[in-house]
Amino acid sequence: MKTYNNRHTLSGILMKLVIYLIMVSAYSSCKKERQSDNNEDEIVSPTTGTRTQFTLDSVFLYAKQIYLWNDVLPDYSTFRPRERYANSQSEISAFRNELFDISQFKVNQATGKPFEISNYSNVPKYSYLQLGRNGSSARAGIVNDAAILANRIIRSEDKVIAYIALGSFPQLNNIKSKLDQIFDEAAIDKPKYLILDLRSNGGGYVETAEYVANLIAPSLLNRRTMFSEEFNPTLQNGKATILRHQPYLDEKGKTVMYNGRMATLADVDYTEVGNTYKFNKKGSLESIQDIYVVVSGRTASASELLISCLKPYFNVKLIGEKTYGKPVGFFAVNIDQYSVYLSSFLIKNARSWSDYFNGMKPNLSIIMPSNPILGDPEEPCLKATLALIDGKIQIQPEKSGSILKQRSNAAPILVNSMDSIGMIENRLKLRY
Repeated sequence: MKTYNNRHTLSGILMKLVIYLIMVSAYSSCKKERQSDNNEDEIVSPTTGTRTQFTLDSVFLYAKQIYLWNDVLPDYSTFRPRERYANSQSEISAFRNELFDISQFKVNQATGKPFEISNYSNVPKYSYLQLGRNGSSARAGIVNDAAILANRIIRSEDKVIAYIALGSFPQLNNIKSKLDQIFDEAAIDKPKYLILDLRSNGGGYVETAEYVANLIAPSLLNRRTMFSEEFNPTLQNGKATILRHQPYLDEKGKTVMYNGRMATLADVDYTEVGNTYKFNKKGSLESIQDIYVVVSGRTASASELLISCLKPYFNVKLIGEKTYGKPVGFFAVNIDQYSVYLSSFLIKNARSWSDYFNGMKPNLSIIMPSNPILGDPEEPCLKATLALIDGKIQIQPEKSGSILKQRSNAAPILVNSMDSIGMIENRLKLRY
């Protein structure tokens, strides 16, 4: 008889078996899935075929229900994934080519080009597919660099300026105490100005970017909208039935019971109300009014979200180069042995603004130095930012988004005008 040690308990193996069986069901049942569109009873894919053909079908059928821009996708009989990619060089290239084609249907009317157009051929800007199954329903952006690269207080003439360079947003538990420390230390000097250096910050965990926003914001912003996530109408209306084949897992990768059964991604609340996040002040810093952000083409995802959610409430200026442009997020779906990340929701700030698909343009353009000494007042970007704060450099005036210029006990009033300049892991929540 086999015995099991603590790492391989019988219950653990049974749990893995249950998850595996659900995944197999997701793979095999997609061929029978019916679309949740104007003709819900239409059978959209064959019930027989090869493993590769079923996977091609599944990628398309999932896109038809969960892709952010699913409204422009053709029906199955028009797209014909099996025939379209029959001559691909390899299985994975067939799937990636399919994903690319799906991502190019929706055109940005402002540019005349697809929202997911990329600098790389046959690669969507946001959506992607990879070999290997994702073990949870959330995925963060890439975290390559150290989180806190530099911080200091700078005194320029009569101004007190806090400078903080953040290289990434790792898991909050790994960085929370250090973030608390540097922001509380900055609060002692009551700086009015904050310089956030995000030039090398490609994103990471949204939870951490949200925490930084709460460290910056004053208490008077409590319960004000920080940002929201807008899914397509199919998801919002609970009609993405294909997600019944994807188990819902908690933050530890464990299955969850829901109404007496195992929860699936079809049980998630995809409404905008259910995915709106509000300010909840952290730390003791209460004095920031003007925010200057050093940015580059590497500034992306959760970094852009942080900038976006601050813009309605502060006088925010960007210095450097245009950001990457990623106002969308996704969650993983597992199809056979692949994880697929389809752009699935739009990230909007308190003014419902999300139009930075082509990046956020800087208010003051600076060519990025190759090896900057972060925090050095003579470093080109920081030097230009300090000159901007001191009024030695003038830029085109714009309508301020700040509600913090006149501080009082009255409730803040949002400016109605839109600033023209202008992950991510997703934290899916069950409907209750």
